[in-house]
Amino acid sequence: MKKLIILGAGGHGRVIADIAEKNGYGDIAFLDDSTEAHKCGDYPVVGLCRDFYKYDCDFIVGIGNSKVRMTLQDQLLDAGKSVAVLIHPSAVIGKGVNIGCGSVVMAGAVINPGAVIGRGCIINTCSSVDHDCAVEDFAHISVGAHLAGSVHVGRGTFIGIGAVVVNNIDIADNCIVGAGAAVIRNIDKKGTYAGVPAVKIK
Repeated sequence: MKKLIILGAGGHGRVIADIAEKNGYGDIAFLDDSTEAHKCGDYPVVGLCRDFYKYDCDFIVGIGNSKVRMTLQDQLLDAGKSVAVLIHPSAVIGKGVNIGCGSVVMAGAVINPGAVIGRGCIINTCSSVDHDCAVEDFAHISVGAHLAGSVHVGRGTFIGIGAVVVNNIDIADNCIVGAGAAVIRNIDKKGTYAGVPAVKIK
């Protein structure tokens, strides 16, 4: 029976557990640093995140915060642990797509041919990443967000719910693009961007 340990027993982790079941994992448990967490949905919380070394199985980090996700995933890889890739069966993955370890592609997402998804990314529910896009490590494409062709999303950048990015756009590392924003120009400085068209607000 395939076993998976998920680090982070919150709502995002629970969605990952559902995808993991659909990927054939029959034994799923959580690690979480909250001492009050004993279950996540139907799954047990069996220890703290730092207890991962006790287990010989596949792992994935189920935490939305990109910095925390990166730290924990790097700890797993440095320890020689196997970090999974999880793709919901209803997602559409085009020819030649490359998806890095620790990334999750959720229900209804579309990733078109030639796209490259880095390590530890979240391609969330019903989002789309069109042809030849590059989504760098630990970026998050939120629910219903859409990237047109040949978009580059920097490391750790968060694209908010329902945001759209027109084709051939570069977005810098560690940015936040707000919900419903429309990115029509390159974003070359770290910051928070919102509006139609998106402008820097912080």
